[in-house]
Amino acid sequence: MGLLEDKVVLVNGGTQGVGAAVARAAVREGAAVAVTGRRPEPGEALVSELSEAGAKAMYVPADLADAQQARGSVDRVIEAYGRVDCLVNSAGLTSRGTLLDTTPELFDAHIAINLKGPFFAMQAAVADILARKALGTIVNVITSSEHGGQPFPAPYVAAKAGLAGLTLPHARLRSRGGTPIAAHAHRWDRIRINGLNIGWTATEGEDATQRTFHDAGDDWREQAADRLPMGKLGQPDEIADFVVFLLSDRSGVVTGSVIDWDQNVLGGLD
Repeated sequence: MGLLEDKVVLVNGGTQGVGAAVARAAVREGAAVAVTGRRPEPGEALVSELSEAGAKAMYVPADLADAQQARGSVDRVIEAYGRVDCLVNSAGLTSRGTLLDTTPELFDAHIAINLKGPFFAMQAAVADILARKALGTIVNVITSSEHGGQPFPAPYVAAKAGLAGLTLPHARLRSRGGTPIAAHAHRWDRIRINGLNIGWTATEGEDATQRTFHDAGDDWREQAADRLPMGKLGQPDEIADFVVFLLSDRSGVVTGSVIDWDQNVLGGLD
């Protein structure tokens, strides 16, 4: 028996990077998987790879920036598989912008993909779980930068901080009586909702970002690794294993937690 045996897992933003790694890890643990993305080529290629290995997998074309498509991705999976047991929100826009040069259009794009899409996907998934009087788990892939990121991804940090707040408000708010909005609201429904603040990770998307916005060369990963405590960037497959653990019963009763999955220690200064 795998950790996700007989579960249906929807991975939004699952056609590459961390999302694709989560899909691969989930099927290894016995799940049927659906992945969403805007580009059909990588989505169909991943589903072909998983299907050839004997897994039950499907690709759902969807632009998570559109709330209707975010909700619709859940509906498509329910039509195909009958239900959604686990949802992973791993889609993300990382294009750059500072406080001074971010346009309203860029800001809105970040909010749409990094916050609004996950919100409405969660809305649809939770509604399905409640209608079936079943158990469910959700993991939101966030970023360690939501604690306070660099100046150049200002709209990204703002949007991801919103997603963290949806999952778990910061300690200052909790001390004043604030509670995790989604996790707190549905804990008595036995729907567990957690988040993962990932650090700098070696993905296809990060490669494109480094080359587009930072003039990085072919050796940028090696140069980055030399500057990091563990001597390497975060690896998608390692993150995926942790996401699967949070989705599974092996993570027990944990809900309303946002876990820092990073090699830098928040608040530590050299």
